Amino acid sequence: MTRLPRWVEIGGFWLAAIAGAVNAIGLLGFKHQAVSHLTGSSTLLGLALVNQDGADAWHLLLILLSFVAGAAFSGALTGHTALRLGHRYGVALLIEAALLLLAMVAMQHGADVGHLLASAACGLQNGMVSTYSGATIRTTHVSGMFTDLGTMLGARLRGHPIDRRKALLFLLLIAGFISGGSAGALAFQHWQFAALAVPAAAAALLALAYWIYRASAEGAQLNRLG
Repeated sequence: MTRLPRWVEIGGFWLAAIAGAVNAIGLLGFKHQAVSHLTGSSTLLGLALVNQDGADAWHLLLILLSFVAGAAFSGALTGHTALRLGHRYGVALLIEAALLLLAMVAMQHGADVGHLLASAACGLQNGMVSTYSGATIRTTHVSGMFTDLGTMLGARLRGHPIDRRKALLFLLLIAGFISGGSAGALAFQHWQFAALAVPAAAAALLALAYWIYRASAEGAQLNRLG
């Protein structure tokens, strides 16, 4: 983690902000259901099964499957679970932006498929990054990072040193998710489901920034080799 490149921290913050915005819009507009993670939807599915609400149970199951499908597509596209410059993250981000725009249009027309598209977009993003130097990195939910911070503090109480770089990464991801949630809530107040255009645009801009940074880094490497 001491060799963690800065682009991981910066990109992670903005990815978390995108997910936080999508989740806030989902909570406010998609029947108060989260879309960036599956914990709440899984619980609601259990309740729907107990209540024998077939329509709701089927919808929630499709949400879960859409998230998994998005993550599966991301895994097939990037081809590796380890975070590394050079993978097709830019393409994945553009596809995420397209899914969010399609979700926006669907929801504006009252189609529940928009919820599925937003869930797939979050699954795709979450599948983009998995691990770096043994640290699990997730950008669409924060429960694991709060847990990791807690265990790190507990280890510090036992006299073990804290990995400051890892703690900083987790704090940046949490701050990004919360900031994105605030931005998504404000956007939804003004534009309703059109607010999904904000995280979609952010994903597209992040793809462009990634391509520029990647080209610059590869150019610098070629100059060193030359």
